[in-house]
Amino acid sequence: MRDFLLLLADNTQILGHRLGEWCGHGPELEIDMAMTNLALDLIGQSRNYYQYAADLEGAGRTEDDLAYLRDAREFRNCLLVEQPNGDFAHTVARNFLFDSWHFFFLQALCQSNDDRLAAIAVKSVKEVTYHLRWSSEWVIRLGDGTEESHKRIQDAFDNLWTYRGELLAPAPYETEAANAGYGVDLHAISSRKCSTFSALTQTQSGNE
Repeated sequence: MRDFLLLLADNTQILGHRLGEWCGHGPELEIDMAMTNLALDLIGQSRNYYQYAADLEGAGRTEDDLAYLRDAREFRNCLLVEQPNGDFAHTVARNFLFDSWHFFFLQALCQSNDDRLAAIAVKSVKEVTYHLRWSSEWVIRLGDGTEESHKRIQDAFDNLWTYRGELLAPAPYETEAANAGYGVDLHAISSRKCSTFSALTQTQSGNE
């Protein structure tokens, strides 16, 4: 379970820090505050996962040890969350791709047979519901806005699209977690035709 917890923690920590880079630099004060709050939510989620992993180790390490005192090669996050912020449209597109997966992932994780993990998911999915609403609304606003905003959001998706597959390609420890009942079956998420992730996949596939 430790590897699975580190994956979840690393994903949310890295994306949280990326969003934190926008603090004080957002295009508008309201947007700046919104992205800062998104970052705080993600860092809070990562703390819960890291502390659980540290408790399982029983080696006296803390969440900070796991978050900041591991070698870079020990991190298990997906490449999508590492991608630079770029312009605002690039950040929106990156977050939408992650949020539209993360929402359904957490919904499934709420059914984990591990009570502590399920409790973290129940709390987190409430936050990520807002995250997905925020990023999806901005995708629409930029796409339906000016010629320039449309071009920027399309360029962002064209640049980031290659990273989407990793979200639904389970590592061995993810498969083990799903089979043991405390993880999530990623294949079940990918087959949900009603999800915004699947809808965007179909739209983008038609443009390729």
